[in-house]
Amino acid sequence: MKPHVLFISGREVGYIRNRVLLDALRTHFEVTVFTSDAHSTVRRTISGLARFIARRPDYDVCFAGFYGQPLAIVLSILQHKPIVLDAYVSTYDTLCEDRRRFRPRSPMGRLARWLDRRSCQVATRVITDTQAHTHYFRETFGVLESKLTAVYVGCDEALFYPRDEMPADQQHFEVFYYGSFLPLHGTEVIVQAAALLRDRPEIYFTLGGDGLRRAAVQRMIADLSLTNVGLVGWIPLEQLPKYIARASVCLGGHFSTVPKAARVISTKTFQFVAMRKPTIVADNPATRELFTPGEHVYAVPMGDPAALAEAIETLADNCLLRRRIAPGGYEVFQKRLTTRAIADQLASVIQDALCESAF
Repeated sequence: MKPHVLFISGREVGYIRNRVLLDALRTHFEVTVFTSDAHSTVRRTISGLARFIARRPDYDVCFAGFYGQPLAIVLSILQHKPIVLDAYVSTYDTLCEDRRRFRPRSPMGRLARWLDRRSCQVATRVITDTQAHTHYFRETFGVLESKLTAVYVGCDEALFYPRDEMPADQQHFEVFYYGSFLPLHGTEVIVQAAALLRDRPEIYFTLGGDGLRRAAVQRMIADLSLTNVGLVGWIPLEQLPKYIARASVCLGGHFSTVPKAARVISTKTFQFVAMRKPTIVADNPATRELFTPGEHVYAVPMGDPAALAEAIETLADNCLLRRRIAPGGYEVFQKRLTTRAIADQLASVIQDALCESAF
């Protein structure tokens, strides 16, 4: 009989990280989902816990998906069952180091640090999205190395797979990027690179998405009088493959110099390589865990618009290089990032948690 996994999360099931992990978990386990469609993380967390308390379901192991730190702490009090925590994002890092909403020693900063540290203490096993992130949790919050496993994000293979479509406009070399315009992403670096390429009118940038710094990016494009950049707004997940398929090159990022940018591989990078697209990423420790620059991706220094512009120009002028790195990245995806590969890795993590709780 398959072990029974309770999946509960502070973000919606449709969020990419949760969606991929749920698909992977269902490969090996019976899964019951306790989540909410409320419009905020706080409301989703409270709603999920309320449903859990009302129903008190029977299960073998709890999987606290993203965002799961408060859930792991409360569930460790309510029931003594093994907990696997997806520490996909650090509360402290997000609020105090990335977005800088609170000072580290402020009451909210201390609470954020406590949430990360305590949730990892009560969890039987903790997964992150990269080896670089496991190192961060170990060094910053004192999480035992034996608890930590890196499980890469991957993507939905039913949506993201190689297409035979050619770029929509053969007169242009289209560079595609999308995101939520967070400081982490370094979208301004992309715009600065576009400014350096304004004398190459055939190179055109399509930037999709919405978010915190979109208005600032839009002003930057206007101030620089750029005609080689187009903003297309938010793109529904189901429409993303169409944009990726017609692009000549895709930008995975993250291109900022925010410390967190060196510890993560963007979700879009997995989607791009899954569709066998030549992809430019930031050269950092997380990237090199999976990809060899020049073979699987084209890597550039973080926060360097001149290097990014040079990379785009090099790929625009060298179709042989594009044809080498595109299948190289796709090969990495097929070997290490499919739902099956992630499922097998999660199965090992959960079996370890079950075995430990048996003693």
